[in-house]
Amino acid sequence: MRCRGGIARHRAPVPAVRTGQGVVEDGRSFRKARRQPEWWRTRSVVFVSIEHTMLVNKVLRALANTEVSVFAQDCDLRYAWVYNAGESWLALAVEGMADRDILPVGAAERSEKLKQNVIDTRKPARFELSTIKGASVRWFDIRIDVDENEAGDVCGIIGTSVEITEQKRREDTLKTLLRELSHRSKNLLAIIQSLASQTARHSVTVPEFLVRFRGRIQSLASSQDIVTDADWRGADLMSLVRMQVERYAPDGMDQIVVDALDVYLSPTASLHVGLALHELAVNAASYGSLSVPGGSVSIRASFDWRGDDQVIVFVWQERNGPRVRLERDPRFGTSTLERIVPNAVGGEARLEYLPDGIRYTLVIPAAQYEITSNGRRDSA
Repeated sequence: MRCRGGIARHRAPVPAVRTGQGVVEDGRSFRKARRQPEWWRTRSVVFVSIEHTMLVNKVLRALANTEVSVFAQDCDLRYAWVYNAGESWLALAVEGMADRDILPVGAAERSEKLKQNVIDTRKPARFELSTIKGASVRWFDIRIDVDENEAGDVCGIIGTSVEITEQKRREDTLKTLLRELSHRSKNLLAIIQSLASQTARHSVTVPEFLVRFRGRIQSLASSQDIVTDADWRGADLMSLVRMQVERYAPDGMDQIVVDALDVYLSPTASLHVGLALHELAVNAASYGSLSVPGGSVSIRASFDWRGDDQVIVFVWQERNGPRVRLERDPRFGTSTLERIVPNAVGGEARLEYLPDGIRYTLVIPAAQYEITSNGRRDSA
């Protein structure tokens, strides 16, 4: 044994070679070995045997600190021994038992078929085994190979079993997340397609289309960032207001009065309410109350009842802006506000052209939000 860098390194034991004159310690020629006294050869064999025993004991001690179980079965696939079974499926196995004695019928038949194939072909195999413990399913990674005697004949199989339940759970979670990501990606593409169609329908020139379409895509991206940062839980209403409206107000949030609920909107509602805020803010900055000094916007969200359902009533109200014309500007995102957004959240909307400023009301059903506290969020 040597120590290098503070780590004990065990010299690999020298394999013993069996000859017609006895067991020799190393690979020396038979003639040279024969010249050694019998007591020397016996001493060498004992030394190698002791090193092997010490090494095996150390390996078994190290193995006991892991979740790896080791087992052996004879040619009839009956267990000869099991080491470090712990609380795994092998904990029930005792000498003489077979898989059918400790596993459900289906799992036992599959396991025995694979093990018999290893014996027949002498090729190692690997498979996963599931067991039920209480209300939960446990998974194990099984690796098996043939066991041979000194003559090289197959005398059974040896194998290892490692629990991989947590790994399987992570894989299932990842698959669920990927399916959810695919679903949300398709929804997002559908929204973009609808926006492109609506923007093109009400744009006179290509440059006008590009400016309006880019703004709407940027609005979606900003809302998506909030949703992603919240681990796809959604977005709180105040964050959406700041993200979508503040950039269009010359005096920042000083022109915006917010009386918002402390709620999380669902991912779908977050994207579409964010889009509605973008349309309203752009119009207010171009033609409405945010386009003149002294103009302001009031944003209020409150609970109300529609039958037995508690809903959120979201109201955008402009004040002290230019007098509103009664005729509608087709370039204004009326289709987005009155059709796309309410249809997406399963609610209803109303856009009013009042003399003092535009008022937009959106009803958001209970399925599209989550209450996070009992209080309100106020900002001026």
